[in-house]
Amino acid sequence: MMVLDRLARLTDGLIALSAFIGTAGLIFVTGVIVADVVGRNMGLPLYGAQDLVTMTMVLIVFGGMALCDRTGGHIAVDILQPWFSDGLNRAIDVVAALLGAAIFAMIALAVWRSAALSQMLNLSTNLLRLPIAWFQYALVGLSLVSALALTLRGVITLLHGAPPAPWPGPEE
Repeated sequence: MMVLDRLARLTDGLIALSAFIGTAGLIFVTGVIVADVVGRNMGLPLYGAQDLVTMTMVLIVFGGMALCDRTGGHIAVDILQPWFSDGLNRAIDVVAALLGAAIFAMIALAVWRSAALSQMLNLSTNLLRLPIAWFQYALVGLSLVSALALTLRGVITLLHGAPPAPWPGPEE
């Protein structure tokens, strides 16, 4: 169990880091949009705002994905749960977590291959010429954090019968 505890602490640290990256991206995008809107009203739109917003959305969406799972924020429809046995509900939770981990791992693999191609072809954004591969590699890393978090949740649910306790929210 000592290894599982260390892995849980490492995963929580990576989740916090990915959430920080997503939050920083959201603050950045908000600033870019405000600057662009104010600039447009003054006849000076922010050059490359669309490039910045589009690429940063990757960080925002995938940066918060692992935290959403860790805090229990994903939508769950438990209509049939009361009629299933505890063992079946536990098996469904384990399979769902591991399936989610597999999906995020496949996303990471596909985007890794795409990033290698983007790097080889020197692909960049239209206006600012930001290398697209940078953002694709960030997506790979953030997807792997989500896959690790989901795998850990599946393993803990399998071993202990319940997923790890969600992080406390602001109302707790």
